[in-house]
Amino acid sequence: MEYKTHISVQDLNVYYSQQQVLKNITLNIPDRKITAIIGPSGCGKTTLLKSFNRLIDSIEGVKISGKVLVDDENILDPKTEVTHIRKKMGLLLQKPYPLPMSIYDNVAYGPRIHGTKDKKKLDEIVKHYLKKASLWEEVEDRLRQPASMLSVGQQQRLCLARGLAVEPEIILGDEPTSALDPQSSQRIEQTFFELKKDYTIVIVTHILRQARRMADYVVFLYLGELIEHGPAAEIFENPKQALTKEYIKGLIS
Repeated sequence: MEYKTHISVQDLNVYYSQQQVLKNITLNIPDRKITAIIGPSGCGKTTLLKSFNRLIDSIEGVKISGKVLVDDENILDPKTEVTHIRKKMGLLLQKPYPLPMSIYDNVAYGPRIHGTKDKKKLDEIVKHYLKKASLWEEVEDRLRQPASMLSVGQQQRLCLARGLAVEPEIILGDEPTSALDPQSSQRIEQTFFELKKDYTIVIVTHILRQARRMADYVVFLYLGELIEHGPAAEIFENPKQALTKEYIKGLIS
């Protein structure tokens, strides 16, 4: 099966001080699909994810070599403007971090920073992206209430709406449902299914059942090395590498 590539990783190596965390990673992330990065704890999943939006830059002592091409632009090039890269990517962390302001202002925050001042336009943006994040019907009558009054699951969907409001191309999720109850996790998963029509989605997950449910494409890392990657059905039903088979069977963790 041929996929159009959105993110291309070429010979990526990442060191934290003297420790090599990612080793010669080369792979393509497909456009408008859900890609799941799987593997045991400490294998480099989050480091790979954060290399896609240069958040890795903030880690002290980090050294990086190789390329990460997004729309054919090498985002690791020192001349690349980081703000412009991050605008292309929404990021959901394990625990939601709504801004200390109202529900409405959380979603309007990014558009305001980028110059949108018109009240009617902001109203439209807030409604549109709360709907995209499957949250509008639950909050439409309390938009001026503090975001902190929402449940954790609702806060995560609000953070998703806030990220979408700056019109990214890519959504990154670092175990975005791990802090949520099963019902809220299901809502986030369902929202991702709907969003992949318009966005490339890359998630890190340690839950194999979730990767099976959600992923179109799977990347398996082990001890910083890329063991195998490919369409989810192939990886889960007919993995080529013995290590992949063992991980999927739960023999290594």
